[in-house]
Amino acid sequence: MIKEFKKGDLEIVLATMNRDSLDFLIPMFPFSHFSEFLILIINQTAENTLLVSEFPSVRIVNSFEKGLSKSRNLGLQNAHGKLVLLADDDEVFKEDFENTILEAHNNYPEAVSICFAIEDSNGLLFKKYPSQIKMQVNNLDVFSVLSIEITLKRTIFNQFNNNFDTDFGLGSSFMMGEETIFLSDLKKKKQNIIIVPKVIASHPAVSTDDKLNFEHRYYIQGAFLTRVLKNNYRKWIFLKLFFDIKQNKIKIDQVFAALKSASKGKKAYQQITK
Repeated sequence: MIKEFKKGDLEIVLATMNRDSLDFLIPMFPFSHFSEFLILIINQTAENTLLVSEFPSVRIVNSFEKGLSKSRNLGLQNAHGKLVLLADDDEVFKEDFENTILEAHNNYPEAVSICFAIEDSNGLLFKKYPSQIKMQVNNLDVFSVLSIEITLKRTIFNQFNNNFDTDFGLGSSFMMGEETIFLSDLKKKKQNIIIVPKVIASHPAVSTDDKLNFEHRYYIQGAFLTRVLKNNYRKWIFLKLFFDIKQNKIKIDQVFAALKSASKGKKAYQQITK
């Protein structure tokens, strides 16, 4: 089999804020110097705090906008690598992460996006992943994907004009769901997304979802489900309630308040997209 992708074809597109030094990259690559990898850093900052790089392999775009989805889009627009790995500034890569990604894309050339696995800082899997490679992802699979699990063929950006929805993600109207919307849009365009459950990095376990109370979470869910599944909104909001009750994330007496918050989120999203 001819290998389409080789070392140097993968570019790490990394979102960060207010950096004036590359030192934050050092702990991200404990097995090697970061300059051995292609890295594009989108640094959302102020005009008096600019990040610069002396390494040809590490490119910088200083942006004066705010919002994670805007950062991701700017990264995709400026990426040079044949393959792109989305990254945060607080993850730690595994020594073989690059080979794992290249091998997967060479083995499954039909996939425009391959999603991998992440551990927490204690070496435990972030969530329950499929036990083997999953060639056909469903909505539940896509709904649980984290942005830092996602790799993409760069050619899809121009071909399908697929971007992150800037109404969703940290720093936007609705603080979560941007990666699911991105992959759902690809899925609607009949593009192949697969899951290869091999660990490529570790990341602190605290998430945005953990920091929000249940009413705020459901407010975002109302907007998110309206954006992704307009015709099946009611089905999925009740499915979300069922799983949250089962997993003790909310109590029975909170269901009405959750539904009310979801309805507010739905209306808020409809209002801004009129």
